[in-house]
Amino acid sequence: MAAQNNAPLPDGMEIAGYRIVKKIASGGFSIVYLANDPDGNAVAIKEYLPSALALRQPGELAPVIPKANLAVFRIGLKCFFEEGRALAMIAHPNVVRVLNFFRANETVYMVMGYESGHSLQEHVARLSAKGKRLSEESIRRIFMGVCAGLREVHTNKLLHLDLKPANIYLRTDGTPILLDFGAARQTFNADVPKLTPMYTPGFAPPDLYNKHANLGPWSDIYSIGASMFACMSGSPPQPADQRKLEDKMEAYYARCEDRYTPELIGMVRWCLEMDPLKRPQSLFSLQKQLRSKLPGGGATEAAPGMRDALAEQWRGLVGRFGKGNGKKPGDTSA
Repeated sequence: MAAQNNAPLPDGMEIAGYRIVKKIASGGFSIVYLANDPDGNAVAIKEYLPSALALRQPGELAPVIPKANLAVFRIGLKCFFEEGRALAMIAHPNVVRVLNFFRANETVYMVMGYESGHSLQEHVARLSAKGKRLSEESIRRIFMGVCAGLREVHTNKLLHLDLKPANIYLRTDGTPILLDFGAARQTFNADVPKLTPMYTPGFAPPDLYNKHANLGPWSDIYSIGASMFACMSGSPPQPADQRKLEDKMEAYYARCEDRYTPELIGMVRWCLEMDPLKRPQSLFSLQKQLRSKLPGGGATEAAPGMRDALAEQWRGLVGRFGKGNGKKPGDTSA
């Protein structure tokens, strides 16, 4: 079934006590609305509505799901619901706050805290239009916050798996929030091979292109490196599947040398290693590198010096996140 544009819920509609103000975003997987809760507070509501599986016409509330797509739709709905439940357990200033989730209109809705600001992608695009780039200090500060939030996510045995500047939201004070987790979609696609994987070329690690690969913190760390690279260059790195055929990244790194320190470029190169074993294996080691050049951050050893213990870290982390525990990303069962 070809993807189509789904009609959003109408402005002013009330659903489960929330009043829809307007649609603020939509994609192949969901529609996001600005809404008011019963006390008049602004919230964001995400509606599970994969456009490749279901169609909602203007004036309708429940989508039409062809019988052939129903089983697949329900698998994705279950993953979306379970991930919302898991995220609701996380309270961290750098992770979107899930306040509620409910069923209606034959689908599921996730209610999240709403804050004023804009995405990192929008910020980078505005600078690029003026021929500018983010400063190194800004990149380090933003990604310190991203790593702090992501560490909390990993502690809860979840992975993001769709990290990119479009999913990093900057509050008006510049602090970042992680949005739009992709782990449910990856579980969804792993269970249903007929669906096209919903990863983002350039930001997706090579691990996601290999259905037999172990996914773990190192997978998200690749995407952090890709996102930092996009801030430095104004565009995503070469997609991982193309790099396997002919890796052109060295030339792209060289173009950043007039704006950024060798330490930052080296850190990005480290995160973007094609071999998962050669990347940072934990966010802690990456945070030390990010902090090292910030005012008051103190010096730390160079990134290559972190690699001595990688094999041991890998064994321990695969036990938590990989196939050793029999779980897929996003599985929060005991």
